Amino acid sequence: MSSLLPVYKKWGITPVKAKGSWLTAEDGKDYLDFTSGIGVVNLGHGHEEVMEEVQEQLGKFWHTSNLFQLSIQEEVASQLARLSGLDKVFFCNSGAEANEAALKLARRATGKTAIISCRQSFHGRTFGAMAATGQSAIHNGFGPVLEGFSYLPFNDLNAFEKEMDESTAAVLVEVIQGEGGVIPGTESFLTGLSKLCQKYDALLIIDEVQTGNGRTGYPFAYLKYEQVKPDIVTTAKGLGNGLPIGAVMARAGLEQAFAQGVHGSTFGGNPISLAASKAVIAKMADDSFLSGVREKSAWFMEELKKLAERTAVIKDVRGDGFMIGLEMQGDSARYIMSLQEKGLLVLTAGPNVVRLLPPLTVTKEELSIALEKIEEVCELESLTS
Repeated sequence: MSSLLPVYKKWGITPVKAKGSWLTAEDGKDYLDFTSGIGVVNLGHGHEEVMEEVQEQLGKFWHTSNLFQLSIQEEVASQLARLSGLDKVFFCNSGAEANEAALKLARRATGKTAIISCRQSFHGRTFGAMAATGQSAIHNGFGPVLEGFSYLPFNDLNAFEKEMDESTAAVLVEVIQGEGGVIPGTESFLTGLSKLCQKYDALLIIDEVQTGNGRTGYPFAYLKYEQVKPDIVTTAKGLGNGLPIGAVMARAGLEQAFAQGVHGSTFGGNPISLAASKAVIAKMADDSFLSGVREKSAWFMEELKKLAERTAVIKDVRGDGFMIGLEMQGDSARYIMSLQEKGLLVLTAGPNVVRLLPPLTVTKEELSIALEKIEEVCELESLTS
């Protein structure tokens, strides 16, 4: 009997090694990994430049505390500020922690408490992040959620225009709803939210926990839209390529609300995680690397759409970059298990959406292999349904 609390529904796969886009299980079977650790190992397993940075830092020290001046913190913070177009950075350990810090910062900076997020959003499982998550299934069983949160339909700017006023402290939104079904926000919706926040002196918080760090072919997904001007951006997942790290980026002036002693994190800004982030950020700042991600993902998306035209099993193909959702006929779980049998690892995103998160380093040959396996499963499903 396991000593682990049973909070995860585990697959019957025990990894023993992984490299690039591939994972090898204990039984010797090789899998093409299009989960990337749920959008974490963006540069693939065992990325050499990440390993080199981490090993170099391990040879120096791996923890001191935030009482010390750490040059690696200053270096990575400066790089994130430059890439995001924002000014100040706070380091933590996860996406939920980053969103908690952003919510605290928004309330303290504005002196207001009303925060609006979207239905079917996902921002984490700690109490503040859970309260900001617009899914009742995430709230159930934990008693009253924190006060001051409301939820409006995603991509419905009119609903926000009716709800927002001078009492609104912040709007928290994903550029693409991940857990909610891989639903991209429209440019008009995101731009409109930016303007509404400016009108009512509210803060626009963009959750880039999953969409950031090159996942959509941009350092952060909102950078695709010039008129979207966030006040705060949160990220995590791919920032450390597998090592735990989160970050909050904020515009100048907001740091006055986070003076000494107001917030903190024992392990936030750990030098080992930051060393991994250095290698990740180097790729995020490489225009040729990101253009390659956009090119490969556009080709893959187009091929998936062609496949959807050939089979009634796939109802819709949506997403951006290498964050792709296949809306299927029926429960997504059975497709995921069938694809595992074929040697392709994918995820769910709601009851009927298969989520594909290949590493950004994936080759076109590997994408073609995945396409073949998806088509095989669709053909089998068509024959049995």
